[in-house]
Amino acid sequence: MSLIECKNINRYFGEGENRVHILKNINLTIQKGDFVAIIGQSGSGKSTLMNILGLLDTPTSGTYSIAGTETSKMSVDELAAMRRKRFGFIFQRYNLLSSISARDNVALPSVYAGLSHAERNARADLLLDKLGLKGKEKNKPSALSGGQQQRVSIARALMNGGEIIFADEPTGALDSGSGETVMQIIHELYAEGHTIIMVTHDPQIAAQANRVIEIKDGEIISDTSKTTEINPSNVQAIQEKHGLSFYKDQFSEACKMSVQAIVAHKMRSLLTMLGIIIGIAAVVSVVALGKGSQEKILADINSMGTNTISIYPGKGFGDRRSGKIKTLTVADSQAISKLNYVESTTPSVNSSGTLTYRNTDLSASMNGAGSQYFDVRGLKLDKGRLFNDEDVQENAQVVVIDDNTAKKLFTDGQNPLGKVVLFKKRPLTVIGVLKKDDNPFGGSDSLNLYTPYTTLMNQISGSKFISGISVKVKDNIDSQIAEKGIKELLLSRHGTEDFFMFNSDSIKQTVESTTGTMTMLISSIALISLVVGGIGVMNIMLVSVTERTKEIGVRMAIGARQNNILQQFLIEAILLCVIGGISGVLISFGIGVIFDYFVKDFAMSFSTGSIVGAVLCSTAIGVVFGYMPAKNASKLNPIDALAHD
Repeated sequence: MSLIECKNINRYFGEGENRVHILKNINLTIQKGDFVAIIGQSGSGKSTLMNILGLLDTPTSGTYSIAGTETSKMSVDELAAMRRKRFGFIFQRYNLLSSISARDNVALPSVYAGLSHAERNARADLLLDKLGLKGKEKNKPSALSGGQQQRVSIARALMNGGEIIFADEPTGALDSGSGETVMQIIHELYAEGHTIIMVTHDPQIAAQANRVIEIKDGEIISDTSKTTEINPSNVQAIQEKHGLSFYKDQFSEACKMSVQAIVAHKMRSLLTMLGIIIGIAAVVSVVALGKGSQEKILADINSMGTNTISIYPGKGFGDRRSGKIKTLTVADSQAISKLNYVESTTPSVNSSGTLTYRNTDLSASMNGAGSQYFDVRGLKLDKGRLFNDEDVQENAQVVVIDDNTAKKLFTDGQNPLGKVVLFKKRPLTVIGVLKKDDNPFGGSDSLNLYTPYTTLMNQISGSKFISGISVKVKDNIDSQIAEKGIKELLLSRHGTEDFFMFNSDSIKQTVESTTGTMTMLISSIALISLVVGGIGVMNIMLVSVTERTKEIGVRMAIGARQNNILQQFLIEAILLCVIGGISGVLISFGIGVIFDYFVKDFAMSFSTGSIVGAVLCSTAIGVVFGYMPAKNASKLNPIDALAHD
């Protein structure tokens, strides 16, 4: 049975009026182990015929069988498998991949066959040694002469067995000496039983074959043989491997090839990543900035007192009658303190008046409160002590002053502790000074004094009612639920809602909501730059596919599946985006260091979630925007890709 059999093969190119008939009813059989030279003038159709025989192109009509298998019914991957298992190609221009070594070029067909790294390298070295290239294994094509490159191409053709060797003008780009060496190697392969199909325009080269087929204007005009004896073929194809290790190795090699491609085109890779780097750095930095500012604002709110509820008489802060409403009492405060979700309460009474020390008179505000007031309000002691429960019970004539009062009242640098001041002509002994309040929500230039509410009510103002109650809710209790319970208690005591409450948690929620919204808004803007970067990745990858079309054709010719091409270019796009994403994160850390150096009020706060999200986002961009170029690459026709300049 014939190894190759063609029946009525026709091949047209173009459409309509431009349709050209290249091959016309070609009928041809080739036996296993034969050495056939196809000769003809340029444009005769000889290269087209070899491309069809090598399964790089498909006929317009007719049938082509290899070892009895009809090729027209094969899928794209089945055709690739046939090229991988049976064929070896020797190209006129060598078609070696410039970014990898001679060894890796030779071993490439066995990558797609599933051989292990060690097995294919050992076989590649053996073939290079056999062809006189020992010591050149690590050389890239640019470091080899034309003859050496062609011998690397021959070694690649033999890597998977090369039962059928297709040689397209194998000496066309070589000097006479190198050409003779290549023809000698081809004769040796013929002697070993390889089936040789060579295309040439040189009659002297063609005369070295056992059989010469001449084509003119797409038709076979002569077919002559020197002898009917055919060398026995004992060429064995390597056994392809499958299974989990096969897919793992395929993925590993695809990653390796992608890295080699990225390294080989550093500037293009950097420009591709630039949009991703800027976008990721912007997103991570904005989220860190928003989170840092939110933490700073919440810390300031917490300094006013966490989980606190303030109760005031009236209908609200805008109620002009609230000053005249006298409904809250110390008993209300005591009743609220007995609720099981309340940690502490402190009644408060306010009064304004003249503060006198020696010859200095100042306007000040007196706050009468319980001993828990300072803890509830987050006020910190600088020196001295705070008044305690005993002071409250005994109406002690003591006062705690703030930092502003200490500075303005004791201008000569005196220690305020132990000094007696007059408020509304009532003597009070200074027992403590508070730290300066830097809280933007609470700090002011007013003078504030603090004394037991019993002292203010019984000895200074004479009021029976209090101006407010500060409630501290336990940490594990929802302050909104606590607020509802306190309201129900006061309604039952007063019979009407003659009070209003202010929950510090509402400020916290508002701030969190506002800063979250702003962060989301700015992050959305930054995400636009990511999308733009993704489009840039897609455009660069499309250009990359165009630039590397010939490389894709070579890979397909030596047996790469569509999935191999798709995987390689997709991994390349993902790697570019992941590297860009990680670089963007590192740059955002650098921005954070610079920001913290110049801005002292608060620091950027980086979260693991935003960093992981950024890297995942960049990976997703690689998948989404890299898929189309990768798919386009995998769909290329092998012969069109090889013919691309």
